[in-house]
Amino acid sequence: MANIPNKKDLMNRALSNIAINIGKAGINDNVIEEIKRQLESQEALRIKFSKGFASEKEELSQEIVSKTRSKLVDLRGNVAVIYKRSSKKIN
Repeated sequence: MANIPNKKDLMNRALSNIAINIGKAGINDNVIEEIKRQLESQEALRIKFSKGFASEKEELSQEIVSKTRSKLVDLRGNVAVIYKRSSKKIN
């Protein structure tokens, strides 16, 4: 299996990339498709949850991870960082 970058490298990569904001509309198919597109191009991605989802962020993060087949790197405050190795990048 290919080497997965360490947590610190993934966090730094995610901080330099765009973030997907999850607002009051929540998670729908369009949001999941955009997350998949961003993961394919960036590999590491930040997802920011609005304060209205404070009690649901763990469940929503797991839903995103399962639907995108990615890995949850970290969940701090209202921000989740996820990772999925791009099929386009060959290292």
